[in-house]
Amino acid sequence: MDVRFLGFDTPILHAVHNMLDGAGKESDKAMTVPTRTYVRDAKAMAATPADVREYPNSYVFLVDMPGLKSGDIKVEIEDGKVLVISGEKKREEEKEGGKYVRMERRVGKLMRKFVLPENANVDSIKAVCEDGVLIVTVEKLPPSKPKRPKTIEVKVA
Repeated sequence: MDVRFLGFDTPILHAVHNMLDGAGKESDKAMTVPTRTYVRDAKAMAATPADVREYPNSYVFLVDMPGLKSGDIKVEIEDGKVLVISGEKKREEEKEGGKYVRMERRVGKLMRKFVLPENANVDSIKAVCEDGVLIVTVEKLPPSKPKRPKTIEVKVA
């Protein structure tokens, strides 16, 4: 059915119409279903609170990592400009004779990704974990000096 026939000629209706036309195709479904890893990482990023502060000489990232020791946290740089902070909180082993009556504390993967600005010095990054808060400091590069015009001597031929 052509959506223009009904007098509705909007991009949204065209998109819905195209989705409905391809709803039965198995190959399209495989391409649009997110992977398990993608879903897990998306949930981890949504559940990991963070603050970012800018100072004159640095950027500071404050990320809540409750219950994790510094050895359980990874701080990495991907593609030369993406700061990736991750860790995983594991469920405590049950002691003999005890059982959970209620479980409210979060377990699982914690993760955040930040695209660093151009003036971030990725060679000067410090990370400290204190009281369940990870503090990552990324120093700023000094501002580049404006280039002076270069004078070329003109010689007589």
